[in-house]
Amino acid sequence: MWRPFDNGQSIGTKGSENGVIVFDEEHDWGARITLERDGEIAPWSITCGIYGGFLHTAFASSEAEGRTKFAAMKAALVAIMEDENPDSRYEKQQRFAVTY
Repeated sequence: MWRPFDNGQSIGTKGSENGVIVFDEEHDWGARITLERDGEIAPWSITCGIYGGFLHTAFASSEAEGRTKFAAMKAALVAIMEDENPDSRYEKQQRFAVTY
């Protein structure tokens, strides 16, 4: 259900944190997650969001930490999108923002 955003054309370009995009994926249900290196704020950043719902950016100090967060955040985004209860979905979004 995750696929390369824009058929992979964004890889190697500048991302929202002014770093180089390493991974950029979009979910069929309407979410996107991007991993960048060498951004302005941190060595690694993960920007993600659910279209029409929320946007969040997390940071990492190493590639390993960035890749680990990227994978965990993808799973958490799916859990949020699967939840049909608006109140529960909102709570999951709040926990997401605090966790990452």
